[in-house]
Formats: sequence, C-alpha cells, structure tokens
Amino acid sequence: MSRKGVGLAAFDRSRLTSAQFASHGNSLRSSDAQALETQLSVFRSLLQQFAQTHAKDIRSDPSFRAQFARMCAAIGVDPLASSSSGGGVGGGGSGSSSMWAQLLGRSVNDFYFELAVRVVEVCGATRGENGGLIGVREVREKVMRGRMEGAPEITDDDVLRAVGTLKPLGSSYSIIKVGNKPYIRSVPKELNTDQSAVLEAAQVLGYVSVSMLMINLRWARARAQTAVEDLLGEGMLWVDKQAPDEWEYWSPGFILTDADGGVGG
Repeated sequence: MSRKGVGLAAFDRSRLTSAQFASHGNSLRSSDAQALETQLSVFRSLLQQFAQTHAKDIRSDPSFRAQFARMCAAIGVDPLASSSSGGGVGGGGSGSSSMWAQLLGRSVNDFYFELAVRVVEVCGATRGENGGLIGVREVREKVMRGRMEGAPEITDDDVLRAVGTLKPLGSSYSIIKVGNKPYIRSVPKELNTDQSAVLEAAQVLGYVSVSMLMINLRWARARAQTAVEDLLGEGMLWVDKQAPDEWEYWSPGFILTDADGGVGG
C-alpha cells in the first residue's frame, strides 16, 4: 500500500509541476506582449509628434514624404488607412484613428486621397487607348501636367501609395509589374504568364510580332498568336496591319508617348 501511495503522490507532484510551468510560461508571454505593446505605443507617440512638427515638409517634399511613410510601415502604422477605417491600423483603436486623422488629415491623407481621384480620372480617360493598363510613370506625368503651378511635386512612389488608398473601397485598381516596370491595372482582369511575357517583350522595341515571339521565346505559332490576340481584344495592344513583313502588335503607351515627343517605356 505504501508503494502505491508514493506513486500517486509522485504523479500528483508531476501534474502540479507541469501546471506551474504552464502558468509561468503564460505569464512570461503576457509580460513580453505587454512590454512590446508599450514600446510600440511609445514609437507611435513619437511618430505622431514628428508628423506634427514636420507636416509642411511631409506635404511639400516627396523624398521626405517617402521616408515618413517608411517609418510608419516599420512600426505597423498606416496613416492613410487610419483615417479611412474605424479601427485604425497597427493595433490602434478608434481613438488612435481619430488622432491620426487630426494630425495628418491635411498634410498626408488628403494629399493621397486627392491624388487617387486624379489617378482614377487619368485611368478612366485612357482606358480606351490602353485597355486599362497604364504605366505608373505615364500616370504621374499626366497628373503633373494638369496641376496648378506651385503645387507639390509628385513621385512614382506617391502614385503607388495613392492607388493603395483605393483598396478599402473594393475597387479594381491594382499595381502589377510587367518586367521591371510598374503598371496600374484599372480593369478586374488577371494577366496570365504568356500575356505578361508579351507585354514585357513589347517594352523593348514598343511592339512585337508573332514570329518575334516564336524566335525569342521559342513558342509555337498558335501560342504566340493566342497571346497577342487576347491582348489585342482587351485593347492592351494595337495592331499595325501595314507593316512590311507581318502584322506588328504595338504597346499603346509607347505609341502615344512617342507621338508626344517623349521616349518610349
């Protein structure tokens, strides 16, 4: 009987020790989480003070504005989303959201929201020309041409962030990359791998042909023909039927930029 008692006692002690270890582990995790949240709260407070002090520079200097946005992202704060959503970003509640909107409303948020409106206007006006796929640089240039003299300079980074503000609205606007060049897609259509390859090839000379794709990408004629015809149907390529050897499929952006006296791509 005594041996049985010792065994039960040892079992009870083992259960007690496991429970104590589990409790201690939970306590440590809770303590670490609270310390991290305290640090983030301090960082957010300092970032708010920084934004308030340098609001003018954030608004007028695109390089400074980009650095500020990166600082926000580093600690999980999105000043753009904070004023357009009720719960804030990066762990902030509605009070945090209101504070960001108050501090940054005129200096950052409204700048990007107003720019987003102009981006939508440019995309809508050119959709018939490019099928809803337009280069970020081209959008920036068109927006800058329509701005008043003395208005803050706009960078490609600004345009990318402006498009990002449209996501909470459930819009079809998104950024895609064709090769190394960013484009704004304003139609709810996903490009497949072949279509992306054709558009990337068209960046080199401004156009592609079926034989060019067959030689350089080692595609069968049917595959090359299908890819260019799909893009042609979507308005993302224009066809030149008067080319001397075979039809050439041109990038609309290349043609329109060249017609304005610029350089393609």
